[in-house]
Amino acid sequence: MKQKLILLVSILTLLLSACGGGQEAPTLSAGDVAGTAQAAAFTMIAQTQAAIPTETPLPPTATFTSTPLPTETSSPTPTIDPLLPTATFTLAPQSSAPTQDNCNKILSEWSVPTIKILVENETKPKGTITLSLYVTTAQNECGFIPAYGGSFSGPEGYYSAGAFVDGKKDFKTFGGFLLTGGSWTIVVRNDTIVAKGGCYPNC
Repeated sequence: MKQKLILLVSILTLLLSACGGGQEAPTLSAGDVAGTAQAAAFTMIAQTQAAIPTETPLPPTATFTSTPLPTETSSPTPTIDPLLPTATFTLAPQSSAPTQDNCNKILSEWSVPTIKILVENETKPKGTITLSLYVTTAQNECGFIPAYGGSFSGPEGYYSAGAFVDGKKDFKTFGGFLLTGGSWTIVVRNDTIVAKGGCYPNC
């Protein structure tokens, strides 16, 4: 700062001597030099302060107000004109199809034709078979047919057969078939139960 002040005083001295144009330069008193230096110093301080950036105030923040949501208005409930005719519904009659409850029984009589049934044991090695037959006829008659011995009678219909084989190795085997008219032979084998014509095995 002191060097700047001395430089400023020197510049002012040269300017004043140059303007004189050969005239004798007026002499400055010590008071004049001090006043000039003080004025120059104040000017520099003012310029320095002006160059310092001023703090910019932050923009105002938005304030939020809570606006209540629109309430849903309930639609009017429809009214029924008592003079308008109303529809009535009638349950359809129940089907006569067989159900598990009314078929879980021995079927001892039927309205469809009767057929003769023989049983042939072809299990290997041959074991003792216990045969169970379940039948459903075209007239929705259903139930179990007793299969005792090597021959018995039953109605025409679709048969589901199951056999328990007791022997060196106990096992179960199953089959299904339609029996209609005449006589039939039910053949029990290790892997299945099939129905053959009544002349089996000599057909």
